[in-house]
Amino acid sequence: MQPTSQARTGLIFGFTAYGLWGLLPLYWHLLESTPALETLAHRMAWSLPTALLVLVLMGRWSWIRPLARQPKKLGLLFLAASVISVNWGLFIWAVANDRVIEASLGYFINPLVSIAFGVLMLRERLRPAQWLAVGIGALAVVVLSVGYGQVPWLSITLAFSFATYGLLKKRVKLDGVESFSTETAMQFLPALGVLLYLGTRGDATFTTEGLGHGLLLACTGIATALPLIFFGAAAVRLPLSTIGLLQYMAPAFMFVLGLLVFHEPMPPERWAGFLLVWTALVLLTWDALRRAHHGRVELRTRAAAAAAADQPSSAATTDSITARQ
Repeated sequence: MQPTSQARTGLIFGFTAYGLWGLLPLYWHLLESTPALETLAHRMAWSLPTALLVLVLMGRWSWIRPLARQPKKLGLLFLAASVISVNWGLFIWAVANDRVIEASLGYFINPLVSIAFGVLMLRERLRPAQWLAVGIGALAVVVLSVGYGQVPWLSITLAFSFATYGLLKKRVKLDGVESFSTETAMQFLPALGVLLYLGTRGDATFTTEGLGHGLLLACTGIATALPLIFFGAAAVRLPLSTIGLLQYMAPAFMFVLGLLVFHEPMPPERWAGFLLVWTALVLLTWDALRRAHHGRVELRTRAAAAAAADQPSSAATTDSITARQ
């Protein structure tokens, strides 16, 4: 595949992945008659057969045995599965309780939390623009706390849980499909236990809300897996800077849904907080693009210098051959 065609295909996959993630509130809203815990349990339980189907179609099984011999990596994957379960559950609860805008804020500030994690845990050094962006993000949380009358715990928990998940995935260094399959395998039994418990109590809605509702619950695994699959296809075709720009699509879609579809309130102090967060993200994006541009210029300069240094030796070789002739 040609580079231009590959990039175009990667963009299609990327837009699809982040578009699906951004539209997920519409799906969870269809399940509002089901308690968030049951919806989460179905999402976790049905994700495993979906992952197995993907593995069958791709014919990828050889990674399982080596992974089983790495208890440290399995422990990190268990932590990742636990953290993402918290993230999923809170997001489903947020949709059911008309707090989609607040949830979108969590995913907007997630890049800022990831940067903070890089400094605190990976000893990364920040550039001045990144420090400024983190500072603006912290100010936004203060403004929103004053506006809400309390710390926006939902947004912060979503941001920190997803950033923690990203950090764990970075340390595991496992392919997306393989990681997803392992995590869903770890989630399956607890989820099945919750569903059986709700069923014995007569609190389950899987068979009591009609066939359509039951099918929606059964398809939660597909709704979870599809964006991940599209994201994995985009990640191998696009530069990291492009992926970084696309990631803002999902919370932007959520924000628009919360504002225009679910008609959630947006008082002035909330607008002020969001504008601060968006300012920080614009600053981060500008800094990332500037750094990527400088990196490309430096690579071209080095390549040109190497080519220039090689020309004299090539010319000398040609002269030597000519002289011998």
